[in-house]
Amino acid sequence: QVQVAESGGGLVQPGGSLRLSCAASGSISSFPMMAWHRQAPGKHRELVASISRGGNANYADSVKGRFAISRDSAKNTMYLQMDLLKPEDTAVYYCLVFSAGIDYWGQGTQVTVSS
Repeated sequence: QVQVAESGGGLVQPGGSLRLSCAASGSISSFPMMAWHRQAPGKHRELVASISRGGNANYADSVKGRFAISRDSAKNTMYLQMDLLKPEDTAVYYCLVFSAGIDYWGQGTQVTVSS
């Protein structure tokens, strides 16, 4: 069983920045894949970014060049640095950990981009 908890959401103006954190129980260096998803009101949950154990990252087209995903094995934490935020980035952001064939989700953290 892997426990996952997100933090770092909040209200930010367009063009601003936020950094989300995802703390996981256990050693994240053992997880083949970690990812961030988001779900806006009335929309399906979508993949934002993923990162492999080896550090290979992939991004949704809508966030390329603005968001950066990273993982710190020493802190058992994954991050999502979000810059140049837009109102359409408003959503609940979820951390996903894939381990031993099972997906573990956090409870989500709200990000609101508004002036």
